Amino acid sequence: MDRQSHWQTVYETKAENEVSWYQDHPKTSLALIRDTGLGPEGRIIDVGGGASRLVDCLVEQGFRRVTVLDIAPAALERARRRLGDRAALVEWLIADVTGWTPPSRFDLWHDRAVFHFLTEAADRAAYAAAMAAAVPTGGHAVIGTFALDGPERCSGLTIRRYDADGLAAEFAPHFEMLAAMTEDHPTPAGKIQRFQFCRLRRR
Repeated sequence: MDRQSHWQTVYETKAENEVSWYQDHPKTSLALIRDTGLGPEGRIIDVGGGASRLVDCLVEQGFRRVTVLDIAPAALERARRRLGDRAALVEWLIADVTGWTPPSRFDLWHDRAVFHFLTEAADRAAYAAAMAAAVPTGGHAVIGTFALDGPERCSGLTIRRYDADGLAAEFAPHFEMLAAMTEDHPTPAGKIQRFQFCRLRRR
């Protein structure tokens, strides 16, 4: 099964709160975004945002230049239905980020739990190149992956785990790390998954 088919099947067969990464309120992502100082006029892209509720929170906070990119059309459709009329305030893109050319620049790139699925060096390089092309000098990126003591697999797939320095190194020399923190994420099944987050700035 190819990458898009895998994630399309996940979102067609599982309810929102049946996937391990579900969060009712993405507090760590929101805190790191707030720490960038970006105002409501800033352009934000949530890479692999899928059915995440981050977009709901950003719209509620007054952001009106939000883009959500995901490989699975079913994930984006779920988020659009949930937002209702507010979905018109958001740009929705269907794409595999490893083969995507950003059509414009974004002040902030956010990714929670996409990058750690890229186990091939070529895919990670393509992702980093897209991020560097999308974020101008002085812009920010917030990236969250499984930490070194986090799970080794997710959604039936092997992942790569990172500490702060290892994650930041994937995006050097174009980005510098400004802050790092871990998050103990409780899954809907009651397990704890440790995430590593980094806030980066484009040089």
